[in-house]
Amino acid sequence: MSAANSLMSEDQFLCSICLDVFTDPVTTPCGHNFCKHCITEHWNISDQYLCPMCKKVFKTKPELYVNTLFSEMVAHSSEQQVSKPGEVPCDVCTGTKLKALKSCLVCLVSYCETHLEPHLTVSGLKRHQLIDPVENLEGRMCMKHDKPLELFCKIDQTCVCMLCTVLDHKAHDVVPLREEYDGKKAELRKTEAEIQQMIQKRRLKIEEIKQSVRLSKENADREIAEGVQVFTSLKESVERGLDELIKTIEEKQKTTEQQTEDFIKELEQEISELMKKSTEVEQLSRSEDHLHFLQSFSPLKDVPTTKDWTEVSVPPASYEGTVVRAVAQLEETLSEEMKKLIEAELKRVQQYAVDVSLDPDTAHPKLILSDDGKEVNHSDVRKTLPDNPERFSSCVSVLGKQSFSSGRFYFEVQVKGKTEWDFGVARESISRKGKIALGPKNGYWTIWLRNGNEYRALNDLVVGLFLKSQPQKVGVFVDYEEGLVSFYDVEAAALIYSFTGCSFTEKLFPYFNPGLNDDGKNSTPLIISCQSH
Repeated sequence: MSAANSLMSEDQFLCSICLDVFTDPVTTPCGHNFCKHCITEHWNISDQYLCPMCKKVFKTKPELYVNTLFSEMVAHSSEQQVSKPGEVPCDVCTGTKLKALKSCLVCLVSYCETHLEPHLTVSGLKRHQLIDPVENLEGRMCMKHDKPLELFCKIDQTCVCMLCTVLDHKAHDVVPLREEYDGKKAELRKTEAEIQQMIQKRRLKIEEIKQSVRLSKENADREIAEGVQVFTSLKESVERGLDELIKTIEEKQKTTEQQTEDFIKELEQEISELMKKSTEVEQLSRSEDHLHFLQSFSPLKDVPTTKDWTEVSVPPASYEGTVVRAVAQLEETLSEEMKKLIEAELKRVQQYAVDVSLDPDTAHPKLILSDDGKEVNHSDVRKTLPDNPERFSSCVSVLGKQSFSSGRFYFEVQVKGKTEWDFGVARESISRKGKIALGPKNGYWTIWLRNGNEYRALNDLVVGLFLKSQPQKVGVFVDYEEGLVSFYDVEAAALIYSFTGCSFTEKLFPYFNPGLNDDGKNSTPLIISCQSH
């Protein structure tokens, strides 16, 4: 009935001649309304002054009166917005559809400002439930019972009508839409808060990565400056070495920056998706449309599945040993410069010192470990110990308790007074039973001493090491991500050997072998002497 009345009032705004909204509405003496231009043209082409509505004939051209009421109402109607694509149009408007201001859940009709007037003034219509305009009002009716969906079944998680509660959902936990709306809205607010927290964490991660690459850039700049200082002094004879040094460092930095850029792009993509979801959640949170809210709740209530960035980082690229290895080729002329470089490098790597102690569960039965786990030497007496899988059975070796699967670490081993030893790092999956062949292929990155003065690097091909002096204390530095294992003569500030281009994919453990006792000639223990710097 309301829709019909609204439609009637809509027709009253139409000129019966042009069938469009009045322009300059005027009234004839018989009381009918027309556009001033339309009625004037009609009489100009007719042979009599006839009213197009009631057919009344006037002897003379009648005087037209301006209809001020219609003029004002038409002007007010034109001020209302025409419905645009994506907006809900008025269901009552004919011709040009105006934008709906409200939708009525009782009439199942959307109204513009003009056609909404009866719902704001007529007492019977005032009790109707008005909401922000929505489409598909028929979807708010129970398809089975043709009743409004006013309740929510918590058992089946669906909207139901009153008849559903006594038929299909009898004895179910049913609550008004408003009650469930309030609960779900609170839950959605929690989801929104979690999404905002995830966004914030990713923004912080971006800053962390940016800071990491800044540190990497500082390291690169420092290393390049040192390299330029050294190689400039050698003039033309070392220009090729200088160019190679800079190229290597810049390539490492480029790789680090590329990795950083990829991470940042991925994080920004996640932030963009999360912000989009947040906007959808926020828009739904503001909705006062209970049904739309509950029907849209399920796909929005869960926090999006995203990558776990907790352990993701871009460590600054390591350049330890870069300049050193290049300058080592000019050992005779660069001995003093080399010493200065090594001293500076040692200070840097010693910043990564870790506390290492020996693991008795891995020690060969003939090894003697100190109570503090810092010393190990060989004994001719074999102890009775459980032959657990972790224990070395043939080689007189032992691992450190500590393992490392990322980052950088450094420790020192005192070798003074010994004639035989080997140590370094080993991966977790090494063979510990029977005869063992040391080398990267078998999971060992070590150097050794034999016969008191024969030093070797146990690479895949054994490398002879010709040292100017016998080390008394050896420093071991590992950069997991860089794939670098370096050995230093701590007191002489000299690089002994570096394993480069290593590929670490599992945990690394410090590895020690003090060598056989040799009738007391090699009875001095290996001593882990590293301390924090």
